[in-house]
Amino acid sequence: MDKSMMIKVEKLNKSFGDLHVLKDVDLTVKESEVVCLIGASGSGKSTLLRCLNFLELKDNGNIFIAGEKIEMGTHDLNNVRSKVGMVFQHFHLFPHKTVIENIVEAPIYVKKTQKDEAIKEARSLLKKVGLLDKENVYPAKLSGGQKQRVAIARALAMKPAIMLFDEPTSALDPELVGEVLATMKQLANEGMTMIVVTHEMGFAREVADWAVYMHDGRIIEVGHPDELFVNPKEQRTKDFLDSVL
Repeated sequence: MDKSMMIKVEKLNKSFGDLHVLKDVDLTVKESEVVCLIGASGSGKSTLLRCLNFLELKDNGNIFIAGEKIEMGTHDLNNVRSKVGMVFQHFHLFPHKTVIENIVEAPIYVKKTQKDEAIKEARSLLKKVGLLDKENVYPAKLSGGQKQRVAIARALAMKPAIMLFDEPTSALDPELVGEVLATMKQLANEGMTMIVVTHEMGFAREVADWAVYMHDGRIIEVGHPDELFVNPKEQRTKDFLDSVL
């Protein structure tokens, strides 16, 4: 497999009971590409991300991460997850730990990084997301946008090859969305491979290499944002974009 292939999904299926959520999904993401998944709620976007991070286990199909086919039972999923950073809609910071304690936790306990090295790296990441002055603050004292930027720094602390973002701005007040999107744009500009589930169509048009429209568990259309947003080939894509733009 091409070494620059960071994620490849073949015929991925996932059901929850009688609900068939992902239906024969195929997706390829190359190194340094930014892919935005768009579509109505319930179309399977978040479930696809959770399967890529093995928070949900597929029913069948193949998942390749950085050229390696990942199989349940033969791979240490924690090791795989360390390559695939994930940022959620609702931050999931530890409320009883300061900002810097949140960030150093996984490198120290999962990657066995020396504490002083982990702290140095955490401070560098906090500087990157513009929150170096908040290292000793507890999450309750942060705005939603600040919490989400800490969550991004925490995911980056594991030095992942790929970053997954599951609607990272949808729980934020409108005036705080921009600061999180700016951090994500910076990562994209630095060449981070990213898959982003988002309702922020402006962000998708500006930053994505590919936009992927999902409907009812299937990928309906994939295209460059300029093409897909302006001149979608599929009627369902057009109907969706007419409803949100």
